[in-house]
Amino acid sequence: MKINLKDLTQAIEDQAYLSDMENIKYADVSRSKKKLREHAAKMVSEVALALKKNSLMQVQLVLEGKSPITFALETNIVNLPLAYYKKLINFFDEDEEVPVKVYFETANDDLNASHFRIDLLMDGEDLVADPDKATDLLTSAMSEKIKQIKENEKAAREAAKEAKAAK
Repeated sequence: MKINLKDLTQAIEDQAYLSDMENIKYADVSRSKKKLREHAAKMVSEVALALKKNSLMQVQLVLEGKSPITFALETNIVNLPLAYYKKLINFFDEDEEVPVKVYFETANDDLNASHFRIDLLMDGEDLVADPDKATDLLTSAMSEKIKQIKENEKAAREAAKEAKAAK
């Protein structure tokens, strides 16, 4: 799928893109890569279907818990969340046809300093052509982010203990 900036901007402003969100308990997937993969497969399937219909898509999976994690797949032409679509004018001419890509986003307070990360998952055409590969990539990416967040939470707790002990 290709889209120009003018049509992309209009679709975002009109909220004329597909959107889905699922909330699950963090414990349901934190220790089971198989269950995480099931959710990744569903997300990839939704994005693939949207792309086949020449539609933009945003699908989110929220892991509820003490420190919620939001994973999302978004279709866009550059690695900016759809919410920042007005900045796209800095990257493209209005009528330039550009391939749609699929970006993987993670949001969590313990992820990094900005609490947010966006990465290219793959080109939209590649995702449609090979959803199993996309599912594997997404599952691994989500698993890595969960691991990173756990490590950052542990480091923050240890730093807090050390600071408290130093007082």
